[in-house]
Amino acid sequence: MKAIRAYEIGGPDVLKLEDVPDPTPGHGQAVVDLKSIGVNYTDVSSRKGTNPPASFPWTPGREGCGVVTAIGEGVSEVVVGDRVAYAMHTGSYAERQAVPSWLLVRIPDAMDFTTGAASLLQGMTAHFLVFGIARLNPGDQVLVHAGAGGMGLLLIQLLKRLGVHVFTTVSTDAKAELAKQAGADQTILYTQEDFEAEILKATGGQGVRMVLDAVGQTTFEKGFKCLGRRGYMVLYGQAGGAVTDTNTRALQNGSLYLTRPSLGDYTATRDELLGRAEEVLRWLQSGELKLHIGLTLPLADAVEAHRQLEGRETVGKILLTP
Repeated sequence: MKAIRAYEIGGPDVLKLEDVPDPTPGHGQAVVDLKSIGVNYTDVSSRKGTNPPASFPWTPGREGCGVVTAIGEGVSEVVVGDRVAYAMHTGSYAERQAVPSWLLVRIPDAMDFTTGAASLLQGMTAHFLVFGIARLNPGDQVLVHAGAGGMGLLLIQLLKRLGVHVFTTVSTDAKAELAKQAGADQTILYTQEDFEAEILKATGGQGVRMVLDAVGQTTFEKGFKCLGRRGYMVLYGQAGGAVTDTNTRALQNGSLYLTRPSLGDYTATRDELLGRAEEVLRWLQSGELKLHIGLTLPLADAVEAHRQLEGRETVGKILLTP
């Protein structure tokens, strides 16, 4: 079968399409014939060395959707023929992958593979960020960085379900319009405006209840100054560079909270995983939650997918098709 592999840290060009052996399911595993593959910034971070792979050769990808074609011993969650999606298992930039069966989630019969591949990693992450970090109430104010990306658009929609007032930073007018369509109350063009000054002006100096930051180095310190008393700084990604030095004295000014959460800790059991996944899939199926797929490319064009994602040339979700 075909798979993308890298043998070193580097730019997008380290990704190579190669012939590799077909996977066989081990104990507690199922082989998924992949129909659609999600591309996420965590793939870029690993390729660049921000969160380096444990070993090489390395196949990127933490999300996919397809059909179960084989199961190993001890598998009770799925059967051959099930249409499934999954997240949080590395190696999905491939035609097939052996995946721990407890991670597999059946998708509705009416749902296409594209939607399944685009929904779980970002959908469940948005779910725990909005519903799992702190109790948010109608009228609370939250700042979402990178509001026109796949994650940002989902976060905005879920925050609006709670009646939260949403500020978001974007880089262009076109991205601002997309964020507004998702429900953002105020967009801030960070290329032209100081987001800290705009937030403090809009809140009368009181600050926001929460900052949801996947950018990192270039926004992190200023984000603290946007928080109101007992506010939450939620650093869930580092697309703009790693935060290497945290000044805990910043937390004293308002008794602030800082968390660096990851999806695995909020889907640590099968029940918790299914609870979040099935709610996200149900909202997508009903139309209460909408995906924006900005780019779909063949698996062979993974280099281009990474180039565009890293260069902030895309909006919404990026997918690869084997």
